[in-house]
Amino acid sequence: MIFKVVQDKKILFSIGSIIISIVVFSLKYMAWYSTNSVAFYSDMLETLINVAAAVLGCIALIFSSRPADPQHPYGHHKAEYISAAIEGLLILTTAGLIIYESLEAWQHPKLPSAPFIGIFFNGTAGIVNLIWCIILIKIGRKYCSPTLIAGGEHILSDVWTTFGLISGFILIPIFQWTLLDAILGFCIAINVLRVGLHVIIDSFNGLMDQAPSTQVAEHIYEIIKSNAPEALEFHMVRFRQVGAITFIDFHLVVPGTMNVYQAHEICDRIEVALKKAIGCISVNIHVEPENEAKVTITE
Repeated sequence: MIFKVVQDKKILFSIGSIIISIVVFSLKYMAWYSTNSVAFYSDMLETLINVAAAVLGCIALIFSSRPADPQHPYGHHKAEYISAAIEGLLILTTAGLIIYESLEAWQHPKLPSAPFIGIFFNGTAGIVNLIWCIILIKIGRKYCSPTLIAGGEHILSDVWTTFGLISGFILIPIFQWTLLDAILGFCIAINVLRVGLHVIIDSFNGLMDQAPSTQVAEHIYEIIKSNAPEALEFHMVRFRQVGAITFIDFHLVVPGTMNVYQAHEICDRIEVALKKAIGCISVNIHVEPENEAKVTITE
């Protein structure tokens, strides 16, 4: 039930991303149409990828919300990482297109028309993006969603691009420097490349079941230890984050005289504590007798 509520909220925000990205794209299209600037064209092109990524992310979230089945006994949660990886590839493709357009502008420089109208439309788009990316990254981290986090970080890079672009673009009509338009396009391309690589690396880490941070690991150890005072030790602790679900499995060593009911009570207590602290989890505890002990629990 908790997982379904989380997935429903993630899908809702993903749909919101589609709407916001279309609004922002429209504003940036007006900025480019008013100025015929390659820099504004590059910024608009990046936002077009945001629209495609938002649609792709929404599809991935809907797919990942499907329950486990015989072919996918651990669920479909990794669909989010696949979506994020594809988004990263789209971002890199966008960077290549921007570089191409910037080279064209460098070889055939010209002054943009109606620059301040373009600045108004682009600035408005930047403010809308800034508000939405803050919300999206916050929600993505809260619900451990690679799709929402990747989308939020992509939009955040778009925000920095927009404000940097406006700052430089103001100088074009003042100094009549035609090559600055192409230079700004190159700067946008570099930033887009950086974001694309970052998104791809994070998605591959998720697909390869990268362990959580040291702080998260220590927190999990402490929860197990504090909720199993009757146990002798625990070892072989493994955990991985897959979308909104944290998978945890470990061996719990108990006295040989302890009956199954008592051991099961300890396991239930640990699972409840982990769920309360972490949220959506899947715990697998292998109970062993004391002759399997390797290191005492207090060490």
